[in-house]
Amino acid sequence: MTKSNLQTVPDSITLIQRVKNNFQESILTTRNCMEELAPIIAQAAAHMSQALLTDRKILICGNGGSAADAQHFSAELLNRFERERPGLPAIALTTDTSTITAIGNDYHFDDIFSKQVRALGQAGDVLLGISTSGNSRNVIRAIEAAHERGITCVALNGREGGEITGLLSGHDVNICVPGSSTARIQEVHGIVIHCLCDLIDYQLLGQG
Repeated sequence: MTKSNLQTVPDSITLIQRVKNNFQESILTTRNCMEELAPIIAQAAAHMSQALLTDRKILICGNGGSAADAQHFSAELLNRFERERPGLPAIALTTDTSTITAIGNDYHFDDIFSKQVRALGQAGDVLLGISTSGNSRNVIRAIEAAHERGITCVALNGREGGEITGLLSGHDVNICVPGSSTARIQEVHGIVIHCLCDLIDYQLLGQG
């Protein structure tokens, strides 16, 4: 961007108001979906806790900001959340660049998660598939692969849920954040991840 393309920098009052608007929109989105999502999040956490209690693991996948959320969640489980405990088995399928680029190069980007699920997944595991739109092809294929392996799926999506919603069945769980703003949906996704961590610790360790 050249200097001639730059607009006049708005005054500080305008900038501060935009910050406040972002906070207010985030609060409103979170408040509006709290009652609806609370029991669904609890159900997802129960599936995850059961998997961990039976020596199974949690696989997580997503793209872009959702890839960061996948790594965030796995880090909280493998290391710790808010209190000391042994590490819990979780794998973010977004982190192995050699595997991801090999699959993307030799096959298709749509397969980068599904091939990992087929290789690493076991019956009794849980797959957390994160997609703001619910239409990410590689997350969709990961869910399809998980079903082939007898893996319970938890979808963390947004808007109307996208194609992922129609794939879920049985014991699968759909945590769908309503709204039109990707930023607001992703902010709620962060809260959902922390809720899952808290509920898993509570179910495994009791009141802390």
